This record gives sequence, C-alpha cells and structure tokens, in this order.
Amino acid sequence: MLGFLSLKLLPFVAGYVFAGVSYPTIPTDLTTPFQQRLAVYGPDSVSVGWNTFQQLKQSCVHYGLSESNLDTKACSSSSTTYDPSRTWSNVAILTGLTPATTYYYKIESTNSTVGHFLSPRAPGDQTAFSMDVIIDLGVYGKDGFTSKSTKKDTIPVIEPELNHTTIGRLAETVDDYELVIHPGDFAYADDWYLKFANLLDGKEAYESIIEQFYDQLAPIAGRKLYMASPGNHEADCSEIPYLNGLCPKGQNNFTEFMHRYEKTMPRSFASSSSNPTAKTLAQKARSLSNPPFWYSFEYGMAHVVMIDTETDFPKAPSGKDGSAKLNGGPFGSPNQQIEFLEADLASVDRTVTPWVIVAGHRPWYSTGKSSNICGPCQEAFEGLFYKYGVDLGVFGHVHNSQRFAPVVNGTADPNGMTDPKAPMYIVAGGPGNVEGLSSVGSKPAYTEFAYADDYSYSTLRFLDKQHLQVDFVRSSTGEILDSSTLYKNHATDFVKQ
Repeated sequence: MLGFLSLKLLPFVAGYVFAGVSYPTIPTDLTTPFQQRLAVYGPDSVSVGWNTFQQLKQSCVHYGLSESNLDTKACSSSSTTYDPSRTWSNVAILTGLTPATTYYYKIESTNSTVGHFLSPRAPGDQTAFSMDVIIDLGVYGKDGFTSKSTKKDTIPVIEPELNHTTIGRLAETVDDYELVIHPGDFAYADDWYLKFANLLDGKEAYESIIEQFYDQLAPIAGRKLYMASPGNHEADCSEIPYLNGLCPKGQNNFTEFMHRYEKTMPRSFASSSSNPTAKTLAQKARSLSNPPFWYSFEYGMAHVVMIDTETDFPKAPSGKDGSAKLNGGPFGSPNQQIEFLEADLASVDRTVTPWVIVAGHRPWYSTGKSSNICGPCQEAFEGLFYKYGVDLGVFGHVHNSQRFAPVVNGTADPNGMTDPKAPMYIVAGGPGNVEGLSSVGSKPAYTEFAYADDYSYSTLRFLDKQHLQVDFVRSSTGEILDSSTLYKNHATDFVKQ
C-alpha cells in the first residue's frame, strides 16, 4: 500500500511521468473513427457509436444494401467527452432498416473503411438464432489468434498486440451468433494500480487501458450488435477506496460508461402485441427505462431486459452507502428501476416473444464464497423474475462459468429443465481479465456445471419457441464445456404466477 506522502504526490507526478502508459497512436486525421460499436436501437434501427481524437460538429454515417451504394445518410450533433479523456464519443442512428438484412456502413471521415452488420430480427420472427454472452472482459494480452477458417463471412482482424483468447474466438465464430450481450465490467481500467509502473501515471494509466480495450473490442462490436449494461468496474476509477480520492471527477460514477453508451443503447420498445394492456404496460416501461443502465429490447423470439445491479434499488452495492463504498448514482427517481422491470415483464406477450431473458452483473446464485452473492439484488429482483416467468437469468461478476437448475428462493424447481416455473440461472464471468479466474469453491445443491480452468463464455441458442440451448465455450479451443436445453411450453400468453 502506498504511504500517505506518496498518495499526496501522485497527482503531481502523474502529470509528468508516463513510463508505464501504452497509449494507442493518435492519427494524423483526428476525425479517424476508432472503437466502433453497434447496438439494437429499435425494431428497425441500429445505433453506430465511435470515438475520435477531436470533437465533431456532425457525426455522420453513410449506409446501404451494398458496399458500393451507401445511399442513405444519418447524422447527429452528439460528440461528447469528459476530463481527462483524450477522445470524443460520437453516435448516429440508422433507421428504416429491413429486418435481418445485411447492411453496409461507412463512418464519415477521410480515413475510414466500409463495415457491415446484420440488422435486428423483427419481434416475433421465429427463425432460430444465437446470442453470445460476454461479461467481465478486460485487456489481457496476446493469446495466439489464427486467421485460418472456412467461414462464409470475413473474419474480423484482431491486432496481435491487443489479441485476447475470447475476442479471438468471437472472431473465428463470427457466423455462429448474431448479437452479443455484455452486462457489466469492461476493460478493468480501474485495476490500473495492479501494474506497478502505473502508480506513477495516475489518470493516464486508466485512460490508456480504456483506449486499448475498446480498440481490441472494435472488430467484434463494430460488426455485431453489442448490448451493454453496467458492472462494478464502471463505477469507479480504482477499486481501492484510498485511491479513489485521487481520481479525476470524470473517471468516477460511471462517467466513461455513460459517455460511451448512453446514446447508443435503446429505450424499451413499443409493444408488438395486439393486446391493449400489453401496449399500455410497454409504454410505461419505455417511459421508465433509463439506458444504458436499465432497458429492454426485442430480437426475434427473445425479449431481453438489461438491469443495473449496482445502483437504484435498496442497499444497492455500488449506490449511496452501498457495501462497495463507491457512492454511485442514483440515476433514476426512487423505485424507478423496480417499477420499470415490473411493467416491462408484465407487458411481454409470449405469442410474440416467447423467451424472456434478464441480464445483470451481480448474481444471487453462485458457487464459491458468500461474498459472490448479491443479497440486495435477490431481495430487489428475484420475486419479479418468478412472478412474471422469466426463463433465464444471466449474470457475471464471479470470474468463471456456472449453470444452475431452475431455482427460486434457494430451492430447485421440481420440474427441472422441463417446463419449470422458476428461472434458470447462469454465471458467464469467465472471458478473461487482469484479475484472473475465480475458483469454483463450494457448490450449492442445485449446481449443474461450474468451470474455472480456462477462459470461457456462453452462447444462448434460441432453437424454437419451446427450446433454448445454453452452451459454455472454452475460449482457447472452442470446445463445448457444457450444453443444456431448457424446455418451456409457453402456453400462457401473459405470465403472472
């Protein structure tokens, strides 16, 4: 631990010594787009976010149905930064998209290239598709990416010095999934102090890790729809409370996360149901949604809800007076997130989107030590999950992979994986970061799978309206470590139990 004198001198020293910092090079053309990221923004719209090394008067994207005919243009005046970031976050919203169609896009700059993406599937589309789950992912180093493949889509290029086992696997399997959800913990920039040389670099170390990570993620997030919500590593500049006082204001209280994602994540959708009550409840949920912290979206057979397990509910761990001592939020009015979640779940018409997935960061079911469990999260959310028949709860925070039998209030559902009333839960926190993996430790009786030997992640395969396959993948080899299929008959249009 640094002494008091060193802590007092750190901000001064940080302004002049940068031996440990490894910043990406600033281009000659400061409008060059970096750190591209796509997201579902509506049933027929996609947001394109990117960063530049200067503020843009107009943030524009050209797009169309072929690489040579980008005949539509979308612009915004949004170009924001925070002190001490070197970059500005920009966004444009592409609208009027035909569902499930390949579009080409080019960010307006003298130094940009054409990318492409698959537009969102319309709510109610019964076509099978897969969604990858990536949580707790940080810059970690070289891990041997190979470009050999027989895939029909071109593999995204991963810069070797920024390569990562999980990022490399996502690139190799680019044809196998259509979108990614990432509920929390990006980059691990607040772990800058773990590298001794960074102790002399202060704020510069945090920012350099942020830039490197999002450069590393861009080949995936700039190709696939990539949906984000917060974790504890977005809440602060340092996990050590003594160091947080030294952080610039712009690196505290989810500031970087908000600048990057606030205008790219969607508000909850209007209902596709013909039921008037569903429409009213969906409109209420939309008015209460607060992206990028809590919101929902629909994609084919799935209704996906992203929640904030850090702030904005009683005893929230990263909130005011929370156990994490991060003093974050609030980001909504009292009870807004809980009221949003109830209205949103009650609005889901299972004849349109049979599968309901809720994703957050901190789990309330986990193997290992008791500190892995978020008791306040369970108190706030589990009752609503059960009441409205959530099919799958997706969490991370614990750095390994876990799958549990459907469970409620610590008791396994007697129906198991065949039409249970209780939600199934997974932890998918093993993609890799500077903190390493968490040991499996003790296992609750309802544990079905737990793995902590290597980096791993999860793939959700929506096979049809009654079968959801959940796979866990070893990042380094592509080996399927565990595969299970949840059967739900989804006979009730609107679930309330």
